[in-house]
Amino acid sequence: MIVVRNTFQAKPGQAGKLAATIKDAANALELPSFRVMTDLVGEFNTVVFEYDAENLAAFESRMKDYVTNPILREKFKGYTELWDSGKRELFQVV
Repeated sequence: MIVVRNTFQAKPGQAGKLAATIKDAANALELPSFRVMTDLVGEFNTVVFEYDAENLAAFESRMKDYVTNPILREKFKGYTELWDSGKRELFQVV
């Protein structure tokens, strides 16, 4: 199993809106296991989106869906204006 972690540094005042946008999109995709988190301590305006992928092939398939799925494209419309930077990490569950 692979844990996919996307970490965003939201623009000031936009973390809540970004988190809600990501959560809405993940629900629309019916991801079986995901969570959206915001910071309590650490860098301000951090939003983390984690989900599980069965393997790297499943992750790759999800990424292809991300750029072609019209429902997902609509849910994420304008979300890049809510954050300044971000990163993606993949972890193998042992």
